[in-house]
Amino acid sequence: MSDRGPMLAQPLPRPSAARIAAHLGLLLLGAVTGLAGALLQAGWFPGGLLLALAGAAGLFLGGARALDGRGGAVAPAAGWMIAVVLLIAGRPEGDFLFGAGSSSYLFLLGGMALAVICATLGPGRQPVGGDVRLGK
Repeated sequence: MSDRGPMLAQPLPRPSAARIAAHLGLLLLGAVTGLAGALLQAGWFPGGLLLALAGAAGLFLGGARALDGRGGAVAPAAGWMIAVVLLIAGRPEGDFLFGAGSSSYLFLLGGMALAVICATLGPGRQPVGGDVRLGK
């Protein structure tokens, strides 16, 4: 055992400015992906829906891998979700972007499922060091 004590007793490291900027950039990129996917899935039904969901999955999983943690998947997923929910809400004039078809519901539910899957697949916080013994 290390002289620093158990891992759960250790304070969390403070995030750097670059890491915070990366999370904010992923949040914005998630919102743009949600907007693009909303337009694409409705205009070109079977292929557009699959392409929009594949783009969202690539962004979520790529963010998790790039930032080496689950927060890299959660940040773009949050931006995607905010954009999609704002696009679903109708305006007082009666205008809306999403129709009431099955494609819209598949895009919304499929994107949420992909966000959860990619955040789960992202690497979690692991202890580092030579004296760490995982899996024993």
